[in-house]
Amino acid sequence: MEYVISFNGANFVAREVGWHMTGGWGQGNDAAEAYFRPIATFEQRFSEVVAEVRRLGFTGMDLWTAHLHYSWATPEHIATAKKVLAEYDVSVPTIAGSFGSTREQFRSACQLAHDLGASVLAGIDSGRMAETDRDYVTGTLREFDLRVGLENHPERTSAEMIEHIGAEPGGRIGTAVDTGWYGTQGYDAAQAIRELDAHVVAVHLKDIRAQGEHDTCRFGDGIVPVQDCVRALTDIGYTGPISIEHEPYTYNPASEIVVCREMLESWLSEQAG
Repeated sequence: MEYVISFNGANFVAREVGWHMTGGWGQGNDAAEAYFRPIATFEQRFSEVVAEVRRLGFTGMDLWTAHLHYSWATPEHIATAKKVLAEYDVSVPTIAGSFGSTREQFRSACQLAHDLGASVLAGIDSGRMAETDRDYVTGTLREFDLRVGLENHPERTSAEMIEHIGAEPGGRIGTAVDTGWYGTQGYDAAQAIRELDAHVVAVHLKDIRAQGEHDTCRFGDGIVPVQDCVRALTDIGYTGPISIEHEPYTYNPASEIVVCREMLESWLSEQAG
Protein backbone atom coordinates (compact mmCIF):
# COMPACT_ATOMS: atom_id res chain seq x y z
CA MET A 1 0.00 0.00 0.00
CA GLU A 2 1.39 3.39 -1.03
CA TYR A 3 0.12 6.12 1.26
CA VAL A 4 -0.16 9.80 0.42
CA ILE A 5 2.23 11.51 2.85
CA SER A 6 1.43 15.19 2.97
CA PHE A 7 2.76 18.38 4.51
CA ASN A 8 0.26 20.18 6.71
CA GLY A 9 0.18 23.85 5.73
CA ALA A 10 -0.43 24.80 9.36
CA ASN A 11 3.19 23.83 10.05
CA PHE A 12 3.88 27.39 8.87
CA VAL A 13 1.59 29.01 11.46
CA ALA A 14 4.44 31.15 12.85
CA ARG A 15 6.03 31.95 9.48
CA GLU A 16 4.38 35.33 8.92
CA VAL A 17 5.28 36.54 12.43
CA GLY A 18 8.96 35.73 11.96
CA TRP A 19 8.85 32.47 13.94
CA HIS A 20 8.19 34.50 17.09
CA MET A 21 4.54 33.83 17.89
CA THR A 22 3.82 35.19 21.36
CA GLY A 23 0.09 35.73 20.93
CA GLY A 24 -1.03 32.15 20.43
CA TRP A 25 -2.46 30.35 17.42
CA GLY A 26 -4.81 33.18 16.49
CA GLN A 27 -1.91 35.56 16.01
CA GLY A 28 -0.28 33.32 13.43
CA ASN A 29 -3.56 32.47 11.72
CA ASP A 30 -4.58 36.12 11.39
CA ALA A 31 -1.13 37.15 10.14
CA ALA A 32 -1.18 34.41 7.51
CA GLU A 33 -4.63 35.36 6.25
CA ALA A 34 -3.64 39.02 6.01
CA TYR A 35 -0.49 38.06 4.08
CA PHE A 36 -2.10 35.71 1.57
CA ARG A 37 -5.47 37.39 1.01
CA PRO A 38 -4.44 40.24 -1.40
CA ILE A 39 -4.91 38.92 -4.91
CA ALA A 40 -2.16 41.17 -6.31
CA THR A 41 0.51 39.25 -4.38
CA PHE A 42 -1.22 35.90 -3.94
CA GLU A 43 0.49 34.02 -6.76
CA GLN A 44 4.00 34.95 -5.64
CA ARG A 45 3.33 34.28 -1.97
CA PHE A 46 1.43 31.03 -2.47
CA SER A 47 4.13 29.86 -4.89
CA GLU A 48 6.77 30.38 -2.18
CA VAL A 49 4.89 28.04 0.17
CA VAL A 50 4.23 25.35 -2.43
CA ALA A 51 7.82 25.49 -3.67
CA GLU A 52 9.08 25.02 -0.11
CA VAL A 53 6.77 22.06 0.43
CA ARG A 54 8.11 20.46 -2.75
CA ARG A 55 11.71 21.22 -1.76
CA LEU A 56 11.14 19.37 1.52
CA GLY A 57 10.28 16.23 -0.43
CA PHE A 58 6.47 16.27 -0.38
CA THR A 59 4.12 15.86 -3.32
CA GLY A 60 1.02 16.45 -1.18
CA MET A 61 0.05 19.50 0.87
CA ASP A 62 -2.93 19.76 3.17
CA LEU A 63 -4.19 23.23 2.34
CA TRP A 64 -4.40 25.28 5.53
CA THR A 65 -7.36 27.63 5.34
CA ALA A 66 -5.22 30.60 6.45
CA HIS A 67 -3.36 30.26 3.15
CA LEU A 68 -6.59 30.20 1.14
CA HIS A 69 -9.81 30.68 3.09
CA TYR A 70 -13.21 29.82 1.70
CA SER A 71 -14.61 33.08 3.14
CA TRP A 72 -12.42 35.26 0.89
CA ALA A 73 -11.19 32.99 -1.88
CA THR A 74 -12.31 34.47 -5.21
CA PRO A 75 -12.43 32.52 -8.48
CA GLU A 76 -9.11 34.24 -9.33
CA HIS A 77 -7.52 33.04 -6.08
CA ILE A 78 -8.68 29.49 -6.76
CA ALA A 79 -7.56 29.48 -10.39
CA THR A 80 -4.17 30.82 -9.34
CA ALA A 81 -3.80 28.22 -6.59
CA LYS A 82 -4.62 25.41 -9.04
CA LYS A 83 -2.08 26.79 -11.52
CA VAL A 84 0.66 26.95 -8.87
CA LEU A 85 -0.09 23.48 -7.52
CA ALA A 86 0.03 22.06 -11.05
CA GLU A 87 3.34 23.80 -11.79
CA TYR A 88 4.96 22.14 -8.77
CA ASP A 89 3.05 18.86 -9.16
CA VAL A 90 1.65 19.09 -5.63
CA SER A 91 -1.76 17.62 -4.80
CA VAL A 92 -4.17 18.69 -2.06
CA PRO A 93 -5.54 15.57 -0.35
CA THR A 94 -7.34 17.52 2.39
CA ILE A 95 -8.36 20.99 3.46
CA ALA A 96 -7.13 21.68 7.01
CA GLY A 97 -8.78 24.17 9.32
CA SER A 98 -12.20 25.04 10.67
CA PHE A 99 -15.22 24.76 8.42
CA GLY A 100 -17.56 27.34 9.85
CA SER A 101 -20.70 27.37 11.91
CA THR A 102 -23.33 28.19 9.26
CA ARG A 103 -24.65 26.37 6.22
CA GLU A 104 -23.23 29.02 3.90
CA GLN A 105 -19.75 28.72 5.41
CA PHE A 106 -19.77 24.93 5.31
CA ARG A 107 -20.92 24.88 1.70
CA SER A 108 -18.18 27.34 0.74
CA ALA A 109 -15.58 25.10 2.42
CA CYS A 110 -16.90 22.11 0.47
CA GLN A 111 -16.81 24.07 -2.78
CA LEU A 112 -13.18 25.05 -2.17
CA ALA A 113 -12.21 21.44 -1.41
CA HIS A 114 -13.97 20.26 -4.57
CA ASP A 115 -12.30 22.93 -6.71
CA LEU A 116 -8.83 21.96 -5.49
CA GLY A 117 -9.36 18.21 -5.83
CA ALA A 118 -9.37 17.44 -2.10
CA SER A 119 -11.39 14.48 -0.88
CA VAL A 120 -11.57 15.30 2.85
CA LEU A 121 -12.20 18.31 5.05
CA ALA A 122 -9.92 17.54 8.00
CA GLY A 123 -10.26 19.84 10.96
CA ILE A 124 -12.46 21.50 13.53
CA ASP A 125 -16.24 21.42 13.73
CA SER A 126 -16.40 24.85 15.36
CA GLY A 127 -20.16 25.09 15.04
CA ARG A 128 -20.80 21.46 16.09
CA MET A 129 -22.76 21.14 12.85
CA ALA A 130 -22.22 17.37 12.76
CA GLU A 131 -24.61 17.29 15.70
CA THR A 132 -26.88 20.29 15.17
CA ASP A 133 -27.38 20.15 11.38
CA ARG A 134 -26.33 16.63 10.45
CA ASP A 135 -28.66 16.10 7.50
CA TYR A 136 -27.43 19.27 5.81
CA VAL A 137 -23.79 18.39 6.46
CA THR A 138 -24.09 14.87 5.07
CA GLY A 139 -26.17 16.02 2.12
CA THR A 140 -23.66 18.71 1.17
CA LEU A 141 -20.75 16.29 1.53
CA ARG A 142 -22.58 13.83 -0.71
CA GLU A 143 -23.22 16.55 -3.30
CA PHE A 144 -19.51 17.37 -3.52
CA ASP A 145 -18.39 13.76 -3.00
CA LEU A 146 -16.43 14.62 0.13
CA ARG A 147 -15.96 13.33 3.63
CA VAL A 148 -15.30 15.37 6.72
CA GLY A 149 -12.81 14.19 9.32
CA LEU A 150 -13.37 15.96 12.62
CA GLU A 151 -10.31 16.44 14.78
CA ASN A 152 -10.29 15.47 18.44
CA HIS A 153 -10.81 18.97 19.80
CA PRO A 154 -11.98 19.04 22.57
CA GLU A 155 -12.71 15.30 22.66
CA ARG A 156 -10.29 13.53 25.00
CA THR A 157 -10.93 9.91 24.09
CA SER A 158 -12.06 7.80 21.15
CA ALA A 159 -15.40 7.22 22.89
CA GLU A 160 -16.02 10.97 23.09
CA MET A 161 -15.10 11.30 19.43
CA ILE A 162 -17.55 8.60 18.38
CA GLU A 163 -20.25 10.28 20.44
CA HIS A 164 -19.67 13.45 18.42
CA ILE A 165 -19.43 11.97 14.92
CA GLY A 166 -21.98 9.16 15.32
CA ALA A 167 -21.58 5.45 15.89
CA GLU A 168 -22.02 4.31 12.28
CA PRO A 169 -18.61 4.03 10.54
CA GLY A 170 -17.97 4.36 6.84
CA GLY A 171 -20.22 7.34 6.18
CA ARG A 172 -19.57 10.93 5.18
CA ILE A 173 -18.69 12.03 8.73
CA GLY A 174 -15.59 10.51 10.31
CA THR A 175 -12.60 11.65 12.31
CA ALA A 176 -9.22 13.14 11.51
CA VAL A 177 -7.04 11.66 14.21
CA ASP A 178 -4.66 14.24 15.67
CA THR A 179 -2.16 12.07 17.52
CA GLY A 180 -0.66 15.06 19.30
CA TRP A 181 -3.92 16.16 20.85
CA TYR A 182 -4.56 12.65 22.17
CA GLY A 183 -1.10 12.93 23.74
CA THR A 184 -2.00 16.28 25.28
CA GLN A 185 -5.10 14.69 26.80
CA GLY A 186 -3.08 11.74 28.13
CA TYR A 187 -4.78 9.20 25.86
CA ASP A 188 -2.84 6.61 23.87
CA ALA A 189 -3.13 7.77 20.25
CA ALA A 190 -2.38 4.32 18.81
CA GLN A 191 -5.12 2.83 20.98
CA ALA A 192 -7.47 5.58 19.79
CA ILE A 193 -6.75 4.68 16.16
CA ARG A 194 -7.51 1.02 16.78
CA GLU A 195 -10.71 1.87 18.64
CA LEU A 196 -11.88 4.36 16.00
CA ASP A 197 -11.09 1.90 13.18
CA ALA A 198 -13.28 2.61 10.13
CA HIS A 199 -14.22 6.05 11.50
CA VAL A 200 -10.71 7.31 10.61
CA VAL A 201 -10.75 9.29 7.35
CA ALA A 202 -7.61 11.41 7.84
CA VAL A 203 -4.58 11.46 10.12
CA HIS A 204 -2.55 14.36 11.47
CA LEU A 205 0.59 12.60 12.69
CA LYS A 206 2.17 14.69 15.42
CA ASP A 207 4.39 14.32 18.48
CA ILE A 208 4.35 16.56 21.56
CA ARG A 209 6.82 17.05 24.39
CA ALA A 210 4.58 16.62 27.42
CA GLN A 211 1.08 15.64 28.51
CA GLY A 212 -1.14 18.58 29.40
CA GLU A 213 0.62 20.87 26.93
CA HIS A 214 0.75 21.12 23.15
CA ASP A 215 4.38 21.84 22.34
CA THR A 216 5.00 19.92 19.11
CA CYS A 217 8.32 18.29 18.31
CA ARG A 218 10.12 15.97 15.92
CA PHE A 219 8.88 12.37 15.94
CA GLY A 220 10.61 10.46 18.73
CA ASP A 221 11.44 13.51 20.83
CA GLY A 222 8.09 13.51 22.61
CA ILE A 223 5.58 11.28 24.37
CA VAL A 224 3.33 10.15 21.51
CA PRO A 225 3.90 6.54 20.35
CA VAL A 226 4.12 7.67 16.74
CA GLN A 227 5.55 4.45 15.31
CA ASP A 228 2.84 2.42 17.03
CA CYS A 229 0.28 4.82 15.54
CA VAL A 230 1.60 3.87 12.10
CA ARG A 231 1.28 0.17 13.00
CA ALA A 232 -2.26 0.83 14.17
CA LEU A 233 -3.15 2.44 10.83
CA THR A 234 -1.94 -0.70 9.08
CA ASP A 235 -3.85 -2.86 11.56
CA ILE A 236 -7.17 -1.17 10.76
CA GLY A 237 -6.54 -1.18 7.00
CA TYR A 238 -6.41 2.59 6.72
CA THR A 239 -5.51 3.76 3.20
CA GLY A 240 -6.11 7.51 3.38
CA PRO A 241 -3.70 10.45 3.57
CA ILE A 242 -1.21 10.84 6.42
CA SER A 243 -0.40 14.46 7.17
CA ILE A 244 2.81 15.33 9.03
CA GLU A 245 2.06 18.14 11.48
CA HIS A 246 4.63 20.04 13.55
CA GLU A 247 3.91 23.71 14.28
CA PRO A 248 6.37 25.25 16.76
CA TYR A 249 5.83 28.88 17.70
CA THR A 250 9.49 29.96 17.89
CA TYR A 251 11.41 28.35 15.01
CA ASN A 252 11.11 27.04 11.47
CA PRO A 253 10.41 23.29 11.70
CA ALA A 254 11.36 22.51 8.07
CA SER A 255 14.48 20.44 8.78
CA GLU A 256 12.70 18.44 11.51
CA ILE A 257 9.73 17.82 9.24
CA VAL A 258 12.06 16.30 6.64
CA VAL A 259 13.33 13.91 9.35
CA CYS A 260 9.73 13.10 10.30
CA ARG A 261 8.91 12.32 6.68
CA GLU A 262 11.92 10.04 6.38
CA MET A 263 10.99 8.25 9.61
CA LEU A 264 7.41 7.76 8.44
CA GLU A 265 8.53 6.45 5.06
CA SER A 266 10.83 3.97 6.81
CA TRP A 267 8.10 2.75 9.13
CA LEU A 268 5.64 2.31 6.27
CA SER A 269 8.28 0.41 4.31
CA GLU A 270 8.85 -1.91 7.28
CA GLN A 271 5.10 -2.46 7.60
CA ALA A 272 4.82 -3.29 3.91
CA GLY A 273 7.70 -5.77 4.19
